[in-house]
Amino acid sequence: MGCFECCIKCLGGVPYASLVATILCFSGVALFCGCGHVALAGTVAILEQHFSTNTSDHALLSEVIQLMQYVIYGIASFFFLYGIILLAEGFYTTSAVKELHGEFKTTACGRCISGMFVFLTYVLGVAWLGVFGFSAVPVFMFYNIWSTCEVIKSPQTNGTAGVEQICVDIRQYGIIPWNAFPGRMCGSALENICNTSEFYMSYHLFIVACAGAGATVIALIHFLMILSSNWAYLKDASKMQAYQDIKAKEEQELQDIQSRSKEQLNSYT
Repeated sequence: MGCFECCIKCLGGVPYASLVATILCFSGVALFCGCGHVALAGTVAILEQHFSTNTSDHALLSEVIQLMQYVIYGIASFFFLYGIILLAEGFYTTSAVKELHGEFKTTACGRCISGMFVFLTYVLGVAWLGVFGFSAVPVFMFYNIWSTCEVIKSPQTNGTAGVEQICVDIRQYGIIPWNAFPGRMCGSALENICNTSEFYMSYHLFIVACAGAGATVIALIHFLMILSSNWAYLKDASKMQAYQDIKAKEEQELQDIQSRSKEQLNSYT
């Protein structure tokens, strides 16, 4: 076998679908974890500087955000390892199907592991749907603040005295208690918040984190389709192996019977 034929054979054994899903999963998780971590820190800074000057009012929120940042570290580590495992499983199932008639044989343990990955990926996909929905909440909150600032900046309201009556009350979202001071910002003060780098950066990072969560959901759905297909292939391959083993055993028994019959016929003659 030449070098070209060897390269073609190696490329034919690469699970391209699993490779694409792995890259998409890594990209989505990286965007969600990295952007989400920085955006949460920026959100705490905005609350402390403008909406909740008393530390005790947002102490619980700060602890929850810090806990979420630690959870992000765990999510990134877990999905890095899980993506590599699924990619390796894709290589295993591709080789098992394409080399069915060779020395490489599928086993009951391999089929059980593939089925376990199908179930685990399904559970993770459902969980990430919840993460995707949860990551859209801060995007909605920041969008409301940004749209309110755009109303303040508009020519229709910029020259009127009612601009100071346009306010945003963070307390209504439940992230800080109702007794937090000041809890709300109005008019030019609110416009100044929207012009800060923390608000601009956090808003766009939350959007990117939400997009990363959506990409991870798509990647897990892709993985689920791949794993289900590979499991079906392995199941059919195991049945084909059993059929071939039975056929080979019957052919061997038939050859033994024919050889014994010839020996008996030669002894009579």
